[in-house]
Amino acid sequence: MNDSNTPMIDPFGRMVSYLRVSVTDRCDFRCVYCMAENMTFLPRKDLLSLEELDRLCTAFIDKGVKKLRLTGGEPLVRKNIMQLIEGLSRHLDSGKLEELTLTTNGSQLPKYAQQLADCGVKRVNVSLDTLDPDKFHEITRWGHLQQVYDGLAAAKTAGLQVKINAVALKDVNEHEIEPMLKWAHGEGYDLTLIETMPLGEIDGDRVDQYLPLSTVRERLSENYTLTDIPYKTGGPARYVEIKETGGRLGFITPMTHNFCESCNRVRVTCTGTLFMCLGQEDAADLREPLRASESNEALSQAIDDAILRKPKGHDFIIDRDKIAPSVGRHMSMTGG
Repeated sequence: MNDSNTPMIDPFGRMVSYLRVSVTDRCDFRCVYCMAENMTFLPRKDLLSLEELDRLCTAFIDKGVKKLRLTGGEPLVRKNIMQLIEGLSRHLDSGKLEELTLTTNGSQLPKYAQQLADCGVKRVNVSLDTLDPDKFHEITRWGHLQQVYDGLAAAKTAGLQVKINAVALKDVNEHEIEPMLKWAHGEGYDLTLIETMPLGEIDGDRVDQYLPLSTVRERLSENYTLTDIPYKTGGPARYVEIKETGGRLGFITPMTHNFCESCNRVRVTCTGTLFMCLGQEDAADLREPLRASESNEALSQAIDDAILRKPKGHDFIIDRDKIAPSVGRHMSMTGG
């Protein structure tokens, strides 16, 4: 018999304590590196209900997950999402869960920031790749920069800590990185830069978009003093402190530096598919055991079996000879 409270230890001795759950594949933006403009979204019956999402997250928390991040698509466009967040906050109250947080594009924060803070959410990651309103509209296709500024202001008023996530894109925003750094640190936000990843068929050419963060760091160090610090938020970012601004800058480098050796996380899609690695296709269906029984025994067993298949690392490559994405699914499907 499976013990549903067995901790999740993968074949390489890494304990899985961080879960990212996509609550929807839908979004109110259409970012060019994330999804195609005319996306076909999943039929509702394929999606886990809010009750199923709660049960799934709780099963993982019982197995030792300490950090839970809700993602999408855009998590805050999911109907009645606060019902799920309020429900999950009981695990913060009990002390089983150390952190409940989410990644958002910021558009819905004017509506939800205070409610999130009331549920025990302490910080949010806001995806923002440019401070130029026209370019922002171009990258997001449907978004307006002012919406995000309003969302950030609402987060600040509610007392939420903010980390800005920016995907570094060659010839798109590479010359804005320094102004973004000054702006973010001036507002009291951390900034994390992310290398573009070969996920899903998109309209652009990723070889043209790819900007190694080693190059960015080199450029920044001409004008700033960057000191490596051991600061961690549970994710793969490596942080430096910028002496001149007093702020933190994170680098997420799946391409130039594979950070898999310390990977402690897994992802579940809004349909209940568990991905043990963002950069591999191997996955486990948790929806079937979830719906097959009211008991969590089969679900817990399915999780344990999947964790034993967690790979050592990913194999992302971006080059001219490998035009097809390393992984066929869109980032919006797996959750950012």
